[in-house]
Amino acid sequence: MSYESPFWLTFRQASQLGGSVRKGEKSCPVIFWKPTSIADKESGEPQKIPLLRFYHVFNVAQCDGLKLASKPVEASVNGITRPEEIVAQMPQRPEIKHGMARAFYSPREDFVGLPVRDRFEQAEGYYATLFHELVHATGHESRLNRATARELSGFGSNPYCKEELIAEMGAAFLCGHAEITERTIDNSAAYLQGWLEQLRSDKTLIVQAAAQAQKAVDFILGNGPDETMVSPATSATSPPEVVEVTA
Repeated sequence: MSYESPFWLTFRQASQLGGSVRKGEKSCPVIFWKPTSIADKESGEPQKIPLLRFYHVFNVAQCDGLKLASKPVEASVNGITRPEEIVAQMPQRPEIKHGMARAFYSPREDFVGLPVRDRFEQAEGYYATLFHELVHATGHESRLNRATARELSGFGSNPYCKEELIAEMGAAFLCGHAEITERTIDNSAAYLQGWLEQLRSDKTLIVQAAAQAQKAVDFILGNGPDETMVSPATSATSPPEVVEVTA
């Protein structure tokens, strides 16, 4: 499967663009979530509720015959400047300390610890790891005050599992936003594989984790709470561009 473009389509959208998905290609599940307003049945006052939808989408690189408008490619230095910008511009960013034996986030002292960069084989791996820990940091009481970050009760517990899912999915969303997903998606998928048993026993866990991961990503990117959020469930990426389909 190829992930060469940040654009993703459903079968219907591919057809509308004059193309088709190649035979044998596998889809990527996508969760669409955003706050929407409805009128309260009793008071008539506007009330905000989350809108959740689920899609199966394909990367444009998995399609043939699409009629797409060309889009200029944004320049970068050494092919990897966007991750640095994401980290530098994060609001209320915790201190980042290098030289540690492993990567971690300390909620008590509110800092991210990482090994020195030379211990990472690729720069993309370094940033994927840093993104993971920064998503954990968004759960601090001074930021999003996330319940799963406050109520950790040991490895393998439901809060622990959910917080790890949030962190890894959020990291993958950010990798997508930084356009380094194609170099990090395999590691993200392998990490998430370890939590499949918990996913099988709790069908709502992936949806809840994806919604919380998107909130964390929006915080890191400085997006407002009312902006539309689109999250690929498997690649934990920053939202690739997906057109909403009303079927």
